[in-house]
Amino acid sequence: MNTELRIEKVSKSFPGVKALNEVNLTMKGGSVHALLGENGAGKSTLIKIITGVYRADSGVLKTNGEEKFFNSPVEATDAGIAVVHQERNLIPEFSVEENITLHHPPTKFGIVDRAERTRLARQALETLGFDIDLNERVKNLSVAQMQLVEIAKALVTNAQIILLDEPTASITSGETIKLFDVIKRLKESGTAVLFVSHKLEEVYEICDTVTVLRDGESILESKPLSEYKQGEIVDAMVGRHLADRKVELRKVNRSVEPVMQLTDIHTALGHEKISMSLYPGEVLGMYGLVGAGRSELARSVLGLHGISSGELKLNGQVVEIKSLRDALHKHRIGYVTENRKEEGLFLDFPVRKNISVTILSKILKKLGVISFQEEDSVSTKYVDRLGIKVVDNNQLAGTLSGGNQQKVSVSKWLAADTKILIIDEPTVGVDVRTKASFHELIVELANEGLSIILISSDLAEMISLADRILVMRDYQLVGDLDNSKDYTTMSRGIMTAIHSA
Repeated sequence: MNTELRIEKVSKSFPGVKALNEVNLTMKGGSVHALLGENGAGKSTLIKIITGVYRADSGVLKTNGEEKFFNSPVEATDAGIAVVHQERNLIPEFSVEENITLHHPPTKFGIVDRAERTRLARQALETLGFDIDLNERVKNLSVAQMQLVEIAKALVTNAQIILLDEPTASITSGETIKLFDVIKRLKESGTAVLFVSHKLEEVYEICDTVTVLRDGESILESKPLSEYKQGEIVDAMVGRHLADRKVELRKVNRSVEPVMQLTDIHTALGHEKISMSLYPGEVLGMYGLVGAGRSELARSVLGLHGISSGELKLNGQVVEIKSLRDALHKHRIGYVTENRKEEGLFLDFPVRKNISVTILSKILKKLGVISFQEEDSVSTKYVDRLGIKVVDNNQLAGTLSGGNQQKVSVSKWLAADTKILIIDEPTVGVDVRTKASFHELIVELANEGLSIILISSDLAEMISLADRILVMRDYQLVGDLDNSKDYTTMSRGIMTAIHSA
């Protein structure tokens, strides 16, 4: 029987979000199928449904004609489906060999057969054409090496259906060539391969058929890739559904001195020759696809990662920022992190303490006692201003909705009277109404003179809000576009900058 995976009218919703709406996809053995779409289009959700991480609300999943949704990733693996996710799924303290054979370690008389385990792991790596010490702990590997271990782990299961989610995002061009050789061999052996990538040149090199998702719907369904030019694929990905959206153009004075200027910045993470300027009252957008290095650049500027060379100026003065505390108290820079639950908030503390945490030195009385009255006054001001829905200021931050948590995260930086605010993915996981209020807030703050660096994977959001858009790819700056706020023009320009880099 020829291998086949068929998705028919699969839908999936999360609170406030329709992630997939009657999506269709068919992939067959002996071919490589591209799954394309912008960030948030639903690609990862679909993969997680195929592999049993999520359960679809409706629709049909057929594997080799058998209709069945999987209840867990283990079930999917046992059925011959292997996946390499964008997120690492490795155990740092385990060796390369242990990780490669993690799901199905070979045994003899109920005990792990170490010799067979070594043989299987080495065989998988040899198939990939990569040389990694099998005894090395994964935590000591580079990001590229970890990616290779993930792929080897998929190969060792002898799966007939392999799902590769951004497999080349963290590996070199030379390693990519070797990986493509492996994919071609898998194809020749009758394996069905799903290839998810934002790099269209790679898609055209390795893929036979294509499905394009946009806003959770399948725009192109399992079509021969050769029938479409790259521009047509880009149009299908970005769409024209917001082309007529009316957005007000803001005037930003760029004849004055920038409030922040980066010149020829290199970082320990791999950024090279990054030069950019941020002006008073400007919303400067930073857009890029998975692995572009946007958040990493922001965190490097804030002292969380190292800047190896180049010059950082604030208001014309060369500075060195060593930490978030340094950024806030010396330079009045705030940072609304993407990961609000782990980095942005103290979930077990009241709202009032979360909002006032950045101004503790101002509300401390003698002997280090915090003024409850001032703490409550400050928190009330921003609860009212941002419309944060709380029972009272003593409500624990962890009990708030995602949108209200994000508002608390913004409030603490506003309370500190920051002059520059870096906002990373402000509306991920929030509902449509909250998203709209966030957009209004960002424009309002910029109109009041706050300089904002906006990092977002939502292209419509970026075009709606940013005055100027920096485009990044592979830790490089590949575009600096004045934003006309015309969705069709800007989306094409941004995607062209990314895919022609």
